[in-house]
Amino acid sequence: MTTTVKGRKKRAAAQRVELGIKRVPRMSVCEEVAQQVMNLVANGDLKPGQRLPAERELCEQFGVGRSSLREALRCLSIMGVLDARVGNGTSVAKDGSKFLSKVCEWRLLSEQDDLENLMETRIALEGATAANVAAIGTPEQIQVLGELIDAMAAETDNGKRFGALDIQFHLKLAEASGNKLLLDLITILRNQLAQGLRRVLLLPHALPLSHKEHVAIFKAIKQRDSVAARGKMQAHLQAALTRYRTERLGRNENSSSIR
Repeated sequence: MTTTVKGRKKRAAAQRVELGIKRVPRMSVCEEVAQQVMNLVANGDLKPGQRLPAERELCEQFGVGRSSLREALRCLSIMGVLDARVGNGTSVAKDGSKFLSKVCEWRLLSEQDDLENLMETRIALEGATAANVAAIGTPEQIQVLGELIDAMAAETDNGKRFGALDIQFHLKLAEASGNKLLLDLITILRNQLAQGLRRVLLLPHALPLSHKEHVAIFKAIKQRDSVAARGKMQAHLQAALTRYRTERLGRNENSSSIR
């Protein structure tokens, strides 16, 4: 055995100890590999941006064939856990928002009631963003929010344009909160809720009511009242949830009458 081969085996053994990889049983090989990699990311043994060992080393450590390993890594790349680039190898994704987005998409596809669950989650998250902006938002950031409020006032008879401004307001608010994780989560939730919220804006008086609620949020932020900003945001989102439930109930009743 050459010195080069011995050295490679020593490096592989050291990597195995460092990452704590276990040999994979022959049942559900791809799933087991994917689960182990997920666990290594979750417990911090593999960090965002860190490159994985070479395929040959991983195959030896897991005790699996190259095709099984590649399938597992490919699935994790699709999910957004890993970032695979030609010529650069495979590394842990630096931005976990893609993975979170995929999870939310799957939940919405698999469970109809999750739209309401996501809206309820927004109540907690965006209450925090409004409070943060009232406390630490810059004058320039607050001015941008005010300009969006004014633009919304001019579009209370146009659901499409009002909806676009509504989204901008909430995203700008999240950006100004100074919490990147909150921004990622709110962006994901807004994307998943977009279709349901468009239907809500078609309800009678929904646009003027929504604008009035946004004005109340903005006033609390401008006054640097974090408690009031949180409360006004949560009241607005609770009202939006109530309007959504009303709209859904109407659709269900119409569907029943058609039958």
